[in-house]
Amino acid sequence: MPDSADNRTSPEGADDVFAKPKPAGYFEGETMTRRAAFTIGGQAIAGAATVAVILPVVGFSIAPIFDRPEERWEAVGAPDDFTADNYRQAVITQVEDVGDSGKTTVYIRKAIPEEPFNEEEGTYIAISTRCAHLGCPVRYFPSAGNFICPCHGGVYDFEGKVIGGPPVRPLDRFQTRVSGGQVEVGPRYSVTSQLEPVRARDPGEFTGGIWEYLYPPRPTTPPPP
Repeated sequence: MPDSADNRTSPEGADDVFAKPKPAGYFEGETMTRRAAFTIGGQAIAGAATVAVILPVVGFSIAPIFDRPEERWEAVGAPDDFTADNYRQAVITQVEDVGDSGKTTVYIRKAIPEEPFNEEEGTYIAISTRCAHLGCPVRYFPSAGNFICPCHGGVYDFEGKVIGGPPVRPLDRFQTRVSGGQVEVGPRYSVTSQLEPVRARDPGEFTGGIWEYLYPPRPTTPPPP
């Protein structure tokens, strides 16, 4: 009676018959085949090409973070020219060599250290006329003590906080200082609803909280005071 299939043994050399064939050109002792060499070489070339494309993009994106823009300060009057109960207008240049399009109007007053303002004594408040909705120029009305935007009805209180209309945040402010007997206005910055300074934002962008990440500032904007 013939042996069962389980008891049969493979003939000598059967493992060699069913073994995976060696690649063309293979010889005993070879550590890398030609196919493997081409595969690794192709991957290296692809990696180098990827790096060549990505590095300039990354560099272009993060380089402005390390480039501190030059601050521009402009004198707007003597300290005695300003009072705490009313704003005075001044025109300053934000962008040079572009004519009137590079100028902007700013409202300036002395700080009020008493309640409810609690502003730093001896400093000056300079408020931007650019509406935080779409950038239209606002105007201050002393009789009402409010800033009003003629374009879409935005209304701000005496401090520049939103009290009506579509604006999403308070009016921007400018850094101020006294130098050489003159009040000077410097870089613009934005403020949160609590009037806390943050880096300048474009009109329509929120400030504070999660909005700091959803609407990040431009890397080239100067830091707040």
